[in-house]
Amino acid sequence: MRGWTLQRTTEATAPAPDLATRFNGALRRVPVWAVYGLGVLPAVWLFWQAATNTLGIDPVREIEHRLGELGLQFIVGGLVVTPLRRIAGLNLLRFRRAIGLIAFFYVLAHLAAWLVLDMGMLWGQVAADIWKRPYITMGMAGFLMLLPLALTSNNWSIRKLGGARWRLLHKLVYPAALAGAVHYLWLVKAWPVEPFLYLGGIIALLAIRVWFARGR
Repeated sequence: MRGWTLQRTTEATAPAPDLATRFNGALRRVPVWAVYGLGVLPAVWLFWQAATNTLGIDPVREIEHRLGELGLQFIVGGLVVTPLRRIAGLNLLRFRRAIGLIAFFYVLAHLAAWLVLDMGMLWGQVAADIWKRPYITMGMAGFLMLLPLALTSNNWSIRKLGGARWRLLHKLVYPAALAGAVHYLWLVKAWPVEPFLYLGGIIALLAIRVWFARGR
């Protein structure tokens, strides 16, 4: 009788899992492919809007803007993974590669839309704009920094480079994100708040990263 009472008391007073633990448990049941599927839905919707001519009076500009902004949003989403784990205990690490590759997909699509739809693949004019227009120069710099990260986002590259060198290479995501935010800021004609929010958020995430590194 005493054993039964002790067991029931222990079960009754056992602490319930906190929110982060329950959230992480739910995340473990989510397959990585689902993240890829959800990640491309905005592209499908954008394609549908373009096909049905519902993108407004300047569809090319709207396509470029939406793709670029989606790329920046997913870059920021990838940068948030580590602070969420360290500060809130939410573990999204198994999805970070997918988030990063989706970000690169949108950045590449943004570049392709500019090259094909806007510039008509007039390579001389493309080169001149990259050289003369600072916001395009900054955007191209961000893309070139993201390119090796996308190409090495696989287990084979981690083995070939070694963990330390691979991690060092992938720190390029921070200057690439800053370049993307500055590209957005310089691109807009007025001074809306949204580009500043992206830039401020990325700087804050970089500061958190430095703070964690110094605290080791």
